[in-house]
Amino acid sequence: MPARDYDVIVAGGGAGGVGAAIGAAKAGAKVALVEKYGFPGGAATNAQVLAYCGFFHHGGNAATQSVKGVGQDVLDEMQRLGLSCQPYHSPTTGNWIVLLDPERLKLGLDRLLRAHGVDVMLHARVTGADRRGAVLNGVTVEGHDDVLHLSAGAYVDATGDAALALVADQDCRVGNGEGRINAYTMPLRFGGLSPDLRIDRTRMQAAVEEFNTRSPYPIHRTDGGIYTRVEGTPDFWWLIIDRDMPDLSIRSFTAAEQSAREMAQVMLETLRDTVEGFGNAWLVQTGPQIGIRETRHPAARYEITHADVLSGRQRDDGIARASWPIELHSEAGKPVYEFIGGRGFYHVPLDAIRAEGIDNLFYAGRVIGADARAYGSTRVMGTAFATGEAAGVAAHFAAQGQGTVIPAELQNRLIAQGAFI
Repeated sequence: MPARDYDVIVAGGGAGGVGAAIGAAKAGAKVALVEKYGFPGGAATNAQVLAYCGFFHHGGNAATQSVKGVGQDVLDEMQRLGLSCQPYHSPTTGNWIVLLDPERLKLGLDRLLRAHGVDVMLHARVTGADRRGAVLNGVTVEGHDDVLHLSAGAYVDATGDAALALVADQDCRVGNGEGRINAYTMPLRFGGLSPDLRIDRTRMQAAVEEFNTRSPYPIHRTDGGIYTRVEGTPDFWWLIIDRDMPDLSIRSFTAAEQSAREMAQVMLETLRDTVEGFGNAWLVQTGPQIGIRETRHPAARYEITHADVLSGRQRDDGIARASWPIELHSEAGKPVYEFIGGRGFYHVPLDAIRAEGIDNLFYAGRVIGADARAYGSTRVMGTAFATGEAAGVAAHFAAQGQGTVIPAELQNRLIAQGAFI
């Protein structure tokens, strides 16, 4: 057998990819992480989604943690860089989240990946795969001036868009498979506000109503959206602009990005004109890109079901906990929530992170197996750290030639690494 370049290659450097890369490295694997942007972090850094969702159960008077392991390592690193990382209770949804600063997150993830010996390749993406039957033998990685042909014993697709699975000729479902894709959101960050300014929800709701008289692109959300201050700054962070996506075409992405930027400018002008304390506000950032909730779903050996989530199903083959409520954005500005029963979390089974028909390909983050409704729960970043760590360790086992991964052995290794099962 020819020498391999790595034990595990991870495509995608978001929460799932970081979880997979560090999880595999902790287990003893030689790991490469391929990321198309110039920084890790996924939606938290490339789309300004400045909150980790899924680390804690919904509701209650105190936060109950459901994700540790690599996810906890990331929170600890953020605290070393000066972020509190204390659970924040959203008054809009009742969810517990962790507020983020994107620049410190980028740096912190750089440091963690380096500390665990992960070979990070930024400005690079997987563009091809050598699949022979049920085995991936290698991948093609392209950068600005490089084309690399790399091999590993096992692979993890943590791209969010199933980019590795797609080039490996894996069957993929787009959206819910019936022509509906969860709406995308353009987070807004405003500066120029006094740190002491109290943000009044009724005034923000009134601003949205005024915005709708000025903009050709209406906002349908009537509750004022989700907002807070950016951790460690007086800046105001607001999730209020949603865009429907009819498909994944270049033209649809272009229209969503451009219309959302037009909306952001009109909203800035509306806030300056109508909301006390926003007279000197400016738009700090809308990007770098629109927040993508959903694209493709590659075929997995098991799809978590709507019933699994609602019942809080516990499983002997569970390899991660998921505790975020189902949050669907089938129509822009009209989110729908359903809550987890039982103990407040359900298990992600091993087969949900295993590719159908490819023995050495594993999934992490948004691309794990889930039906169209369960996906509204599984997709978030806190859960992605947990599924990513499980996928990385499972990939390490597969790369060692251990044949079929045994759930109990995987669970024991994850628990030894500090993860919750």
